[in-house]
Amino acid sequence: MNALVVDDDVYVVAALEKKIEWKALGIDKVYTANNVAQARDILQQHSVQILISDIEMPQGSGLELLAWIREENYAVQAIFLTNYADFNYAQKAIELQSFEYFLKPIEFDKLMLILRKAVARAEEQHQREKAMQEGVLWQRNQANLLEYFWRKLVNASVAAPVKPAAVAQAVEDQQLSYLPSDILQPVLIHVFPYNGSLGREEKGLFDFALGNVLGELLKHPQFAVETILEVKEHQWMAILKWNAPPEPDVLAELCSEGIRRANAYLHCDACCLVGLSDRLESIGHVLHQLLAMNEGLTKTRNRTYWAERDDLKKQTVYHPPNLTRLEELLHQNDSASFLAETARYLRDCLDRKTLDTSCLALFRLDIVQLVYAFLKLKGIEAHKLYAARANEQLLAQSLHSIEDMQEYVTYLVNTAMAYRDFAAEPKSVAEEIKQYIHAHYGDELTRNDLAEVVYLNPDYLARLFKKETGISLGSYVIQVRISVAKQLLETTKLSVYAVANQVGYANYSYFSKLFKQEVGVTPNEYKKNPRTAARWPVAERA
Repeated sequence: MNALVVDDDVYVVAALEKKIEWKALGIDKVYTANNVAQARDILQQHSVQILISDIEMPQGSGLELLAWIREENYAVQAIFLTNYADFNYAQKAIELQSFEYFLKPIEFDKLMLILRKAVARAEEQHQREKAMQEGVLWQRNQANLLEYFWRKLVNASVAAPVKPAAVAQAVEDQQLSYLPSDILQPVLIHVFPYNGSLGREEKGLFDFALGNVLGELLKHPQFAVETILEVKEHQWMAILKWNAPPEPDVLAELCSEGIRRANAYLHCDACCLVGLSDRLESIGHVLHQLLAMNEGLTKTRNRTYWAERDDLKKQTVYHPPNLTRLEELLHQNDSASFLAETARYLRDCLDRKTLDTSCLALFRLDIVQLVYAFLKLKGIEAHKLYAARANEQLLAQSLHSIEDMQEYVTYLVNTAMAYRDFAAEPKSVAEEIKQYIHAHYGDELTRNDLAEVVYLNPDYLARLFKKETGISLGSYVIQVRISVAKQLLETTKLSVYAVANQVGYANYSYFSKLFKQEVGVTPNEYKKNPRTAARWPVAERA
C-alpha cells in the first residue's frame, strides 16, 4: 500500500514524512508533491491508496485534486489538512467522499489513528472489490452472522440464562459451524477514559483504537476470537473459543497486558471480568452470570476479576459509615478529613468483601442526604446547586468503580464547602444579586428568581440582602428600574410606554404609579422637563 502527501509547505511535507510511522501502518512507499500538477503525475504513474493533502495551495486546491481523482475512479482515501475551519470546505470535502477533514496544527497521535482507520478502509475496499470480482462475500457475511448470533445471545441473557435448546436452535437457524462440544469463554473489558482523552472527546476514534488493541492482544494459538461486542458504553465483551483445554494463566497474563496497554496507549484505566469456560450448550448460563457479576460488582480499576462456579452468593448487608462523625466534619468545614474517612470506609468494606453495587448505592444516598441537609441549614438549595451537567455525569458514573465513587463524593463535598464559604459572606452574595439586577432589570425579577441565581432559599436571601444593604430586594429592584427609566426618558426618543416595557413593567399604570412614588412626578411630566422635576434618591449602579 502507498501514500501521497501534497502540501506547498515543504516543512509540513518533511514533518509528515518523518513523524508518521508509515511502516507500522502497512504503507510501503510515501510519495510527495508540492502542488496539484505534481500530484496528478504521481497518481497516473503509481498506485496510491492514501492521500494526505492541504486544501489551500497556490497552483490549485486539494478539493480540485480530489474531484479529479473521483472523475478518474482512483480508489483513494483522502485526508485533508487545512488552517481554516471553513464550513464550505468541509461541505465540499464531504461531497467528494473525503475520509477526514483535519485542522492544523497537526496532532500526530490523532493523525496516526485517522490514518489507521483510512488504511483499514482502504484494505476493506480492496477486499470488497476482490470479493465482488470473485463473486463471494462469504467471509464478511460469516462475521456479520457471528456478531448477530452473539449479540442476540448476550442481550437475551441479561434478564435470564438462555436455555441450551434455544442456543442449539439459534446455531441451526444461522447455519453456524459450532459443535456442542466447543468450549467458549466470555471476557468483559470495562474501560475508564481519562479526562481530556479521546475516550471522553472523540469516542469513534477511541473505539477504533481500542479495537486495534484488543485485536492485537487476543491473537493466541490456543483460542480464536469469535466476536467483540460493545454491550454498554465503554464495556466490551470478547467471546473466545478454545482450541485446547482452557488455561486461566493465559487469560490472566493477557488481561494484565491489556490493562497495561490501556493505561499506556489509550490513556484510560480498565478492568477485566473473566467469565466461566463451558460447553456451547451452557453458554446462556455463563453469559447471564458474567453480566450479573458486572452489574453487582464494586470494581477497583486496573484489576482482573474471575467468575466462580458457585455464583449463589449471600446477599451483602449494608453497614453505613459513622454518619455522626461525618456530619461533625462537615460542620467543622474539614473536607479533607471527611474525604479521608469516606475513602477509608470504602477500602475497608472492599477488604472485608462487604461492598457490592447495591451497598455502594446506599452509601451514596447517605452521603448525598448528609451534604444536602448541611446545605439546607446554611440556606443553600442543594438541588439547584447540583443541577449542572458535571454533577449528572459524575453521579451516573459513580457506581462503576471505587475511584468513580470517590470522585463523585469529592465533587459533592468540595462544591458544598466552596458555596458555603460564598454564602457565608453577605457582602459577596448581595453584590452578585445587585449586579444581576442591573444586568436583567427588564426581566422577571421575583424573589424566587433572584434566589435561583445564588442557589439560596428565597427567605434566607431576602433577610441576608436587607441586612447587608439596608433595603429590601423588592425595593432595590424598583429603584434600579426607575433609575434606568429616568435615563431612557432623558436620553432617548422612546415613548413612555416603550420605556415602561423595557424596564420590566408591562402594566403602564403600575409603572406610572411607582415612578411618581420614587421621583415625585409622572413619567410624562419627567420626559417633558426632567431638569426641573423633583428628584428623589435612587439606587446607584453597582
